[in-house]
Amino acid sequence: MTPRLCTFRALAGGIALLAVTACTSTIPDSGVGFDRIDGYNQQRDAVLEGRAAPTTIGAPPTVTGAPLSATGPLDAAALDARRTNSGVEPVQASPGNPAPQIVENASGISGENDFDAVANTRSIEGDAALIAQNRARYEIIAPEELPTRPGTNTPNIVAYALQTTNPKGAPIYRRSSFATENRHLRNCAAFTSADLAQEAFLAGGGPDRDRQNLDPDGDGFACTWDPAPFRAVRN
Repeated sequence: MTPRLCTFRALAGGIALLAVTACTSTIPDSGVGFDRIDGYNQQRDAVLEGRAAPTTIGAPPTVTGAPLSATGPLDAAALDARRTNSGVEPVQASPGNPAPQIVENASGISGENDFDAVANTRSIEGDAALIAQNRARYEIIAPEELPTRPGTNTPNIVAYALQTTNPKGAPIYRRSSFATENRHLRNCAAFTSADLAQEAFLAGGGPDRDRQNLDPDGDGFACTWDPAPFRAVRN
């Protein structure tokens, strides 16, 4: 390599270094307490090296306000200012000042929440007698037959549910083998509820006959209708 080429490369490297230095900005001090971290590192290094560790870590915090020894009873001007701002009479805290009394509302507490008042008016024996008196007034109403709906010939599906005993899905009645699943789903979809489908099924000759293919399994229950909720209410 010739001396001229070495001089040129050195000059180019120096210019690049000056450009990088000029573009580098100084990171400002965020003031988040890195000086305290440096002090901690100094203590750690001193302990590891067997030297005397610094006694402080970073700059101590600045304390503002009066010391606790300077606080005392409020003067008249301070009391008036606090009374004006809060509307409450300030209480001087001192060993000779008794604790404030609890102020109850004007109406007081109710007699049911006053244990002394309850004890003076009723006893445990009196409460037991009152409970027994209330129980004697209970009236048990026996179940009756379901009434028929006047002015209509619609079958009573509640009465039908209570008259049957077989669970849903247990076949009892014979059905045609030519009934298709698609026809069953299409006919059931024509009803807005399972109760209406069961009423139409019973009115059309069910449960013995199933002209509309609403009960293909022969359990006596059309589409998704289930007698279990009606039986549960009776039980």
